[in-house]
Amino acid sequence: MRVSFALVARENLIGRALAGYTLQNEVGEGGTSAVYRAHHDAHGTVAVKVLREKLRSDKTAVERFVREARFGERVVHPNVVRTIEIGEAGTGLHFLAIEWAAGEILEKYAKQNGPLPPSEVAVIVAQIADAVQAAHDVGIVHRDLKPENVMYDPASHLVKLLDFGIATNTDATSEQRLTRAGFFVGTLMYVAPEALSGELVGPAADQYSLATIAYFLLSGCHPYTAKSPREMFTQLLSQSPLALNQAKPGLRFPNAVEQVVMRGLAKEPAKRYPDSVSFAKELAAAIEAGGGNGSDAGLFGKVKSFFKR
Repeated sequence: MRVSFALVARENLIGRALAGYTLQNEVGEGGTSAVYRAHHDAHGTVAVKVLREKLRSDKTAVERFVREARFGERVVHPNVVRTIEIGEAGTGLHFLAIEWAAGEILEKYAKQNGPLPPSEVAVIVAQIADAVQAAHDVGIVHRDLKPENVMYDPASHLVKLLDFGIATNTDATSEQRLTRAGFFVGTLMYVAPEALSGELVGPAADQYSLATIAYFLLSGCHPYTAKSPREMFTQLLSQSPLALNQAKPGLRFPNAVEQVVMRGLAKEPAKRYPDSVSFAKELAAAIEAGGGNGSDAGLFGKVKSFFKR
């Protein structure tokens, strides 16, 4: 039986103080948690994620929520939102306080302004790649890279990676997973083909998702054109992604740019780049070499500075 979420009474926490964080207004929501803008006397404006009331007695949901916070604490990087505190206010009211990131969700920005200039895409992808590499360096695979999990400030071109809710350790055993065998985790539009079996995936899966993000930002389209989840599942397993230069009529990129993106989207992980930073570097180099079409020397200077940190 399916129950519409709209029919379920929503918990109203606005105005409530959780361990010193006063929740001011709700700024985001999902199936497992709600996100609030909040104020703390010591930390100022922050974002506070609160586990949904209906899940507070679900041991797996609580464990997954706590795990997100622990992973966030391990990945310290300028392009990853900083974890401030994880706590429990009252019985089962689990919350996670993170830094307040300026800008807007990248998905929204891209839909309103896309296709984005290639030079801007290079800047965005470089920062996501650097953030993801920081996670990989401490043994974490994000597994849910997508524009909805990226904050972007167009004024400064600053990117902040969010949400380690379904991340996993690269050395996790099947017994340590919080996902049932045979079920993949992630967002189907951005998930790597190897994840569809529900088995553990490695850093190459994040690179595939990053390449899909690059494809979307450059073209305003996705590399598969399925009209349903079942069709998308089938296409991911059996078909090659649509070439970047075929994504949108009248929109073309230098062959080198297309080749980099499509290599990142290779079905076999071994055929992708050695790591996400290598992908981002090659993409930036191909875009800069192509010139025109939005290229900007200042932005490419930013790209190079990210890789020197």
